[in-house]
Amino acid sequence: MILYTPLAAEDIFPPEPNQFTDYQIMEYRGRTVHAEHMGNGTYRVHQLLSTDPAHFLDESCSPGKIFSL
Repeated sequence: MILYTPLAAEDIFPPEPNQFTDYQIMEYRGRTVHAEHMGNGTYRVHQLLSTDPAHFLDESCSPGKIFSL
């Protein structure tokens, strides 16, 4: 099925309400990250939220890295 519409796909097919319950914005190593809670106190970095280009060179905050608090 093809939909010809100016709307975004998220407007037509909204995500499930419980799809992002494990995600949260938090501080890690002085940087703000969007992380997924994986259980047992561990988190996986989903996105680094920063305007400083030097923060993106730090591999400990790169997407996919697992850390614990």
